[in-house]
Amino acid sequence: MSCNVGPIVRGQASNGSLPINAYVVGCTEPPCSLPQNQDVVIRVVFKAPRILHDMKTKVVAFLGIAVNYPLGQNEVTCNFLTNADCPVLEGEIVEYSLRMFIEPFFPTVPVTIEFRVEDSDAVPVWCIRLPIVIVRPQ
Repeated sequence: MSCNVGPIVRGQASNGSLPINAYVVGCTEPPCSLPQNQDVVIRVVFKAPRILHDMKTKVVAFLGIAVNYPLGQNEVTCNFLTNADCPVLEGEIVEYSLRMFIEPFFPTVPVTIEFRVEDSDAVPVWCIRLPIVIVRPQ
């Protein structure tokens, strides 16, 4: 599956909707430089396309092949909504904040990361792709 594009995200047409706004804290122009051993914060504002009882965040890195990156407890999207609670009503404008740790073993190479939120039936709610470069901490 590929994703839509926005001001800070790059990608291709998709099954997942484009959020109203998506940005990486501290990054104004892609590719975003993300230091190892630090958290990255991605903030997304989206309009709920339908009633959403549960949502999961999925992350895929494209390193020649697609590699799923498990988020553990951070996968539960409803826990990271900043202006709403689940269930989210159709048409509601929702703010979401994902904090993700950049592991020290992540390769220091340019890569594209896909962030996708799915409902309880695994139907995409929104999807973005972001070009990044993992860098060594300073």
